[in-house]
Amino acid sequence: MGKVAENAPSISANAHAGNRQPRFATIAPFPHQRKPLMTVLYGIPNCDSVKKARAYLAAHGADYTFCDFKKTPPTTAQLEAWLADIPLDTLLNRRGTTWRKLTPEQQAQAQEPAAALALMAAQPSLIKRPVLEHGGRFYCSFQTALYEQLFGTGG
Repeated sequence: MGKVAENAPSISANAHAGNRQPRFATIAPFPHQRKPLMTVLYGIPNCDSVKKARAYLAAHGADYTFCDFKKTPPTTAQLEAWLADIPLDTLLNRRGTTWRKLTPEQQAQAQEPAAALALMAAQPSLIKRPVLEHGGRFYCSFQTALYEQLFGTGG
């Protein structure tokens, strides 16, 4: 069975869009940051999509670390790194209650990438979940076919 490290500190990364090598900060104070191809699942434990992703990973024996947005919110640098692989329109969750609670002015400001990053860093519930870091790349949302492809578990 796979091992899960709960509430691991988040990973800082650079945001070079053309760089497909694992992207890590030059300072790696946390032990899991020294493993360049470690799998990390980011999200909120009570989110249905996160629950499905965690169940899938556990059922297939995947070793991964779970990072709870509520306990360890992503940094702006992390969000920028995620945007190297995930379009802003995908990463910013405009369907949830957190988005609907924003003022019209805040929603309009989120059209600008810098403002959207600031909003997501301040309110991690605005991030579509889960975010999966695997093989030096980032993926957003749980899709069985994608996870089968990534983890070689397809039938």
